[in-house]
This record gives sequence, C-alpha cells and structure tokens, in this order.
Amino acid sequence: MRTLLTSVSVATLVAISQFGFAPIASANDKLNQLSQSDDNWVMPGKDYKSDNFSKLTQINASNVKQLKPAWSFSTGVLNGHEGAPLVVDGKMFISSPFPNTTFALDLDEPGVILWEDKPKQNPAARAVACCDVVNRGLAYWPGDGKTPSLILKTQLDGHVVALNAATGEVYWKVENSDIKVGSTLTIAPYVVKDIVLVGSSGAELGVRGYVTGYDVKTGEQKWRAYATGPDSDLLLADDFNIKNPHYGQKGLGTSTWEGDAWKIGGGTNWGWYAFDPDTNMTYFGTGNPAPWNETMRPGDNKWTMTIFGRDVDTGKAHFGYQKTPHDEWDFAGVNVMMLSDQKDKDGKLRKLLTHPDRNGIVYTLDRTNGDLVSANKIDDTVNVFKQVDLKSGTPVRDPEFGTRMDHLAREVCPSAMGYHNQGHDSYDANKQLFYMGINHICMDWEPFMLPYRAGQFFVGATLNMYPGPKGDRQNYEGLGQIKAYNAITGKFKWEKMEKFAVWGGTMSTAGDLVFYGTLDGFIKARNTDTGELLWKFKLPSGSIGYPITYTHKGIQYVAINYGVGGWPGVGLVFDLQDPTAGLGAVGAFKKLAHYTQMGGGTMVFSLDGKGPYDDVNLGEFASSK
Repeated sequence: MRTLLTSVSVATLVAISQFGFAPIASANDKLNQLSQSDDNWVMPGKDYKSDNFSKLTQINASNVKQLKPAWSFSTGVLNGHEGAPLVVDGKMFISSPFPNTTFALDLDEPGVILWEDKPKQNPAARAVACCDVVNRGLAYWPGDGKTPSLILKTQLDGHVVALNAATGEVYWKVENSDIKVGSTLTIAPYVVKDIVLVGSSGAELGVRGYVTGYDVKTGEQKWRAYATGPDSDLLLADDFNIKNPHYGQKGLGTSTWEGDAWKIGGGTNWGWYAFDPDTNMTYFGTGNPAPWNETMRPGDNKWTMTIFGRDVDTGKAHFGYQKTPHDEWDFAGVNVMMLSDQKDKDGKLRKLLTHPDRNGIVYTLDRTNGDLVSANKIDDTVNVFKQVDLKSGTPVRDPEFGTRMDHLAREVCPSAMGYHNQGHDSYDANKQLFYMGINHICMDWEPFMLPYRAGQFFVGATLNMYPGPKGDRQNYEGLGQIKAYNAITGKFKWEKMEKFAVWGGTMSTAGDLVFYGTLDGFIKARNTDTGELLWKFKLPSGSIGYPITYTHKGIQYVAINYGVGGWPGVGLVFDLQDPTAGLGAVGAFKKLAHYTQMGGGTMVFSLDGKGPYDDVNLGEFASSK
C-alpha cells in the first residue's frame, strides 16, 4: 500500500518558505552541512559517523555543575521514550512511543506546539510488540526545491510516514511491515541522499528480517534486502566478501538453515545506521535468529547476527561479517555502528567501524572491506566466549554456558539483554575513546520446544536474569556500567558501575564531558578523562534515551528524553510480577519501581538555566485594553 498526498495549500507554501524551502544543489549535501553545525542535531548519531560527539565547549568539565533546567516538554505518553529529539534550524522535533505522536516546537518559545501529528493506528500492534511499544526517533530530509523538507517517522503498526516539516501534514505514507505476522516498526528512519532506510522488528515472533530503501520524495520502494534466504533476496554483490572469503560468500542464506526454516528465521534490523560517503556504503547489524531455542534451527543461520556494508543506492552487500554463528542466547546484533579514521597497531591509517555487540564483544572492522581489526571483551566477566579468533572471525565458545535442550544453563554472562543493547554510544576522536553504556546482567536459561504460529511469540526459552559478578545480587543492583574504551589498544581507560543498566547510551563533547541517562531517572555528566562524576539531575522518570546538545541564540543546551520503559522497564510499565516474565527482565529489574515511575517527555538544560523564559513576559496574554 502507498498513499501519496501532494496537494499544497497557500498556507503550506508560506510555511514552507519560512522553513528554508529554496532550491539547493544537493539535499544530501545540505543535510551533511546541517549535521556539522553546532546549532543542529539532524540525525541519530549527530552526523554520518554516528559518533554522538559535539565540538561544543560552552558547557565543560569546569562549569557543568552550574547546569540547571531551562525548559521541559511532556509528550503525554507514559511508555518508554528511547532515542532523542532532532534539532533543525531553530526547531525541535520530538517523537513518542505508541501512538507515535510527533511534535514540532519553536526554540524561541518552546511552550508553543507548532504542529502535532497523532496517527490513528491499529491497536493490535501493541499486542505483538516485543519489549514495550518504544520508538527510537525521527529522521529529517531538507528538501530540494521541488519537494518540501520532510520529517520521517515509523509507526508501530508497520507504516513509514513522511510529514511536511513546516506544517506536519502527511506528505506520503507506505506500509513496510505486516503486524498480522508480528512485524512492527520501532526503528528511527535513516536518510542518506534521497533514500530513507527502514529496518524491521519482530524476530521474537518468527519474522524474517529485512531493510528497505525508499525514495524519500515519494515513498516508492527502491530496494529491499533480507537477512535470510536466497542470494537474490539478500542482494549480495558480485564481490561479496571477496576480501574475506572465510566469512562465507554465496548460497549460505539457505544452506545454513534446515529446510525452509529461514522463512521464519528472524534477523530483523531495528537498530542504528552509519554511512560513509567515500565508500558509499551504509553500515548496520542484523538481529537474532528465531526461535531462541537453538535446537530447533541447526546450522550457522546466516545472515542473522551480521554486520553488513551495503551500497546505499542499490542495497547490494559488499561484505557481511557474522559475529555469532548459530546464536544460542538472543544476542541480537543490531547495536550502534560508529565510524572513525585511526591508525592501527601497525601505524596504518584505516577507515574503521566500531560496534559494541550484545554478545559481550566490542568489534572493530575495516569498513572498506570488512577486515576484522579487533574483537575484545566488553567486560572481563564475559564467559560464553573465551575469545574471538581474529583470523577466522569465529568466537571460541565455552560449552559450559551453551543452551542445549534438557540442560539448564546457569551463570551465563552476558544475559539475553547483552552487555550492550540498543543504546547509542559516542566517540571522541581527539581522545580516541569510545564511551559506552553497558549492561552488567547474567542469566540462567532453560529451552523448550514450541510450534511456530504466525503473529505469536516464537521464543522457546525461560530466562532468569540477575546482576553480573561485579554487581550486588542480593539487592539486585549493580546492573550497569559506563566505560571509556580505546579500540586500537583494546584497553579501557576507566569504568564505573551503575545501579541499573545504562540503556540509552552516551553523548560526549569537546568540553571533556560524557552525558548519559539512567533507568532510575538521572541525567549524569562525567569527566571523559577520568570518569569522575561531575553533575547529575533527577528527571521526572527513568531515561532510556540518549542526550543531545545544540546551541540556540548563543546558548548551549543539553536535552534528553525521559520515560522509563523498554525491555528493562516492562515489569514496571505493564505491572508484571513473575520474574521470568518480560523475557526475564522483570526479575532483573524488580527493584526499579522503588526508584522511578512512568513518565514521558524531554528536559532541556543550560548553564544556570538560561533560556527563552528568562523573559518572564514571553508568551503572556497581551490585553488589548
């Protein structure tokens, strides 16, 4: 289904002209230019490197203690608020979880809603959504003189929508996913050139994963690449893995599955993207195979759990590196991809991609060809793997922590939540350090057999989760960490424990600061060199999103979504008591309700709380008498 709405009113044209609707040479050049401005945050990850790093220094390690709230905004929705707002040319765009409401605010007077899009959706989408009804944010396309600037969004019910950025009117709408089989959308769209990339969710219901490239102007499908199945569906380029044939090449999307199991094999893609204009490739990861019970799907199950490098114009994959062949633990590999240019241990300058994976390994690849440069444990308590063989790229399993049938696997580290999950982390090129928000959670795992039924959960495992060895298991605290990591040396400069998982990720700045939110409802700032905690503020609800920063009228602001939920918050959000419920999350985070409750919105901070409402008369009623 595709709906195109192209009629434009006079009022719309006026609004568009105010929003910078003028012919430009290249919309992608304009978007890239906007991403380099300190006034903006126009895409997830800040720019195409996806490093969540800002050059701003007005707020820094010496004065961050002076941060105070400048203003706030409530979305009116109480489920988990993942992702972050966008800031474009003096406007802020905020998205909510289901019902996926989008708001546009004018930063000159953010108490006024410029427009609101609240779509009508099939409520059945809520019933097939795994792990809360979250949404990871929006995308922006700046227009080209013929097509207006657009805000791109996904809806839980499987639709992708383009909104006129000036007016909020629906410009086009397409159906990407079918909720009847459990396929939903929680991903933030990603715009490159005139293409918007959209993944899919639903591996826990046996959904076969894919990523789709749509024409950003019309919603027309340009290409679709699956994670499992025949090579023609996978869109494998002629040179696929030519530099690393030991990763596997052709025919494996079917031959590494038993029979037709690949048709319900998972590999959904609901995480984050990066893009390199020099290679013309976009980078992302595919998720876990289905079902979780490994006995039911013999083989390596390619190409789930894979880092892909795909040509953004055609979708064709030039390389694919499978991190966890035949995954046994739900280590969905969709986590953040951060790009850097660094000298390797031999002094050779290389174009790198760094990816902290749920399986407890942080990988660095050469993003031009997929060469594995390093693969180090995120924490020394990882026990499912002894190491990763850098020559073959294969992890060396410890069979004691396998999840075979008729066996209760105990003390498995990391848990199915991984030592890293959906959080969007950051990288400071000047310090050559990645700042990672970490889970520190282990589990017991007992598999069971079950049949596939379309639209129903297809898992086949019972999980009990608890803090890792460095946490307080008696009190169910110490479930998270924050770390500074050097991808070349493989060393951690510092690491700090947190009461709960650092679920949303980090944002670092040239002011020697790393910011992040916590599940128990704080936004915190640490010194990037030492890890010293310099500032924190109690938010109205727990945070599972990542912070952003921008300037407006010469003032630097830090903004973050609040609203507890997501996988770690399902027990609180849905009032669940069984510790194995929520795929094991209820037990792990049973103390969370003692520290926070549901909420939903965005808070914005500045030095001394300076902001638009310093003028106390701003927005006041002006009497005509």
